[in-house]
Amino acid sequence: MSIFLFILVHNIAPIFILVGLGFTISKKFNLDIYTLSKLNFYLFMPAFIFVNLFTTKLEPTMLKILLFCMVYLIINDLISRVVSKLRHFDTGMANAFKNSIQFNNTGNIGLSLVTLVFSTGPYFINGETPYLVEAQTALIIVMVFTNISTNTLGFYNAGRATMKFKDSIIKIFSMPSIYAIPAALILKQMHVNVASWFVWPALSFLKDGLVAMALITLGVQLSKTKFDFTDLNVPISVFTRLIIGPILAILLIPLFGFEGVVAQTVFIAQSVPTAVNTALIAVEFKSNEDFATQAVVMSTIFSAFTLTFAIFISRILYPVF
Repeated sequence: MSIFLFILVHNIAPIFILVGLGFTISKKFNLDIYTLSKLNFYLFMPAFIFVNLFTTKLEPTMLKILLFCMVYLIINDLISRVVSKLRHFDTGMANAFKNSIQFNNTGNIGLSLVTLVFSTGPYFINGETPYLVEAQTALIIVMVFTNISTNTLGFYNAGRATMKFKDSIIKIFSMPSIYAIPAALILKQMHVNVASWFVWPALSFLKDGLVAMALITLGVQLSKTKFDFTDLNVPISVFTRLIIGPILAILLIPLFGFEGVVAQTVFIAQSVPTAVNTALIAVEFKSNEDFATQAVVMSTIFSAFTLTFAIFISRILYPVF
């Protein structure tokens, strides 16, 4: 019970405070959601991706985590296609559903949750956190993959609902995040000390502001969303993301030979709710915004319960000591 309350108070409550602030201020001042989405995708997101990629030490052993994420993404794609066919979704709804289960909130919730798990309780040993760095590194690999795929495939999925194939591709390549990825990797490979440049503090400020900005924007979108509690597509999405997602991770983790800290981290990362960015992408493309927003909010609410269980299960299935 104490673990549940700790996660609820220290990880879930702050998220809803920021969403609530966005909701409240939008109701009072009627903020423009499209302006906010532009700030997210043209400023905060590319800075977040660039700084994280540039500062993360990518060890060869972590390449298996990238491969795991690719396989996990492909299987979720197949699951979404089956559900979409059974539910007779049109193109727009099928792709919105696909985004809601393929892309999860490893950045906003995953990183803070993994940090909490491996710096408290049995993993806090003699005043030290010996497993924290390994866990954070593994989580950042998942987070980078999620951000890259969300800002490429996620945009493509959403764009296909309202655009032709060519226009969708053009839209993707108009997003700065696409260029932040190779820029960070090339500069890192060339051993260029970007952190000493005068622009680095500005990039760091933008990176640090992404989570708050994204959640406030979600709150603004929420204030403009008409909730339809008779729409079964939302609970189906939430069930697939929070229940089927972790089960799939359990099946895949042994195949990649993950154990201990890495296995726990990967499992927790695939147990978090739908990514906030899926709702922002839907707003950007004006494609099934209400469904996307409801999927994010409902999966985040129910994750307060499922994540607690996921942490408990991870310690049993993948013991560290």
